[in-house]
Amino acid sequence: MAGDQEVSQVSATVSLNPESIIDEAQRSTGLSDFGSWNFREPMARLLHSLDTEAQLHEIGRATHRQRILDILCTRLRFESYLNRYRDIADERIERPVFIVGLPRTGTTMLHRMLAADPRFYAAAWWETRFPVPLSDDDLSRTDDPRIAVAKAEVAAMLEHVPELAAIHPLDAEEADEEIMLLEQSFYSTGPESMANVAGFGQWLATQDQTEGYRYLKRLLQFLQWQKKQRGEVGQQWVLKSPHHVHCMDVLFKVFPDAHVIQTHRDPVETIPSLASFIYSLWRLGSDVADPAIAGRQWNDKMAAGLAHAMQVRDTLPAERFLDVHFSDTVSRPMDVLERIYHFLQLELTAAAREAIARYRDANRREQRAPHNYTLEQFALSTEQIQRNFSQYRSRYIKP
Repeated sequence: MAGDQEVSQVSATVSLNPESIIDEAQRSTGLSDFGSWNFREPMARLLHSLDTEAQLHEIGRATHRQRILDILCTRLRFESYLNRYRDIADERIERPVFIVGLPRTGTTMLHRMLAADPRFYAAAWWETRFPVPLSDDDLSRTDDPRIAVAKAEVAAMLEHVPELAAIHPLDAEEADEEIMLLEQSFYSTGPESMANVAGFGQWLATQDQTEGYRYLKRLLQFLQWQKKQRGEVGQQWVLKSPHHVHCMDVLFKVFPDAHVIQTHRDPVETIPSLASFIYSLWRLGSDVADPAIAGRQWNDKMAAGLAHAMQVRDTLPAERFLDVHFSDTVSRPMDVLERIYHFLQLELTAAAREAIARYRDANRREQRAPHNYTLEQFALSTEQIQRNFSQYRSRYIKP
């Protein structure tokens, strides 16, 4: 993994001690100001779970440590930019669009089609992984060196677990979800997707995640500011992450003018696919990753998240939400986009249609290998999923 410093020679003594990582981040950047220190408790809890629960192999320990070191270095450099460029805080995030739903419900397809329209701001994978420039000289460059670093990281992931390519179209330069931006505050389900850190996940589920969303908004301001330095000018952000089903109330608290496109597909079809994806990610850092545990954890997690999202939706104006079914996105995507643009009170222009058509032609699903999995691999059953998601299925899934 890339970062401010290369991972040193891996050994069984790779330290996951919070203070040692904080010290290394400050030494490697020459900076000391983290701004707020409200990240300390969630980071410490994550490190404890990585150390005691995740059963990481040596490279896994080093990789996760490096990822956290990268986050701390990013926070330090971010504060430095905020202090030097006061106009970053003046950027307005107006009427952001959030695509929200279970994984495997067409969120990536919708996100990337909308992101093809230059009127929308969207964060590429490399921007979410490395939201702060490596140097001031990179601000106006179209060949930002972060892109090459991100490409190498994606390539390494696909080399280690090739089946990831069949599950999710990983591409360092394509629009991707903001979960890694939320991870910068450690209030994120991202770490749970990368390792079995159940204790951290249980703690996170009980926390008010407002600070995480406030930090997300600040990072979006910074990314928008950077895009303008490169000559990119949009009207509003289009974002997406399944994480938001767990925090729909907080999302609207921090982004009060947000609009949500919620995607739907029967969990019987999506949860096993999600479990396969999670298990593949866990295998990047552990030789003993357990598919049954991955299936159980994420089935329970997403059932709770959708139940929360439904409760929140019942308290908010219906006109803030648009429901989109996966089958419609796949079978008649342009009709779905017409509905989305009408919902957002935007014209689906000829230029936008052409840009979306170019994206679709270059990214057809049949160009990727099929994703093969079974319920039994993850100790799941149709009856269990139907029971766990009964309320959601009765409200949103067509018979």
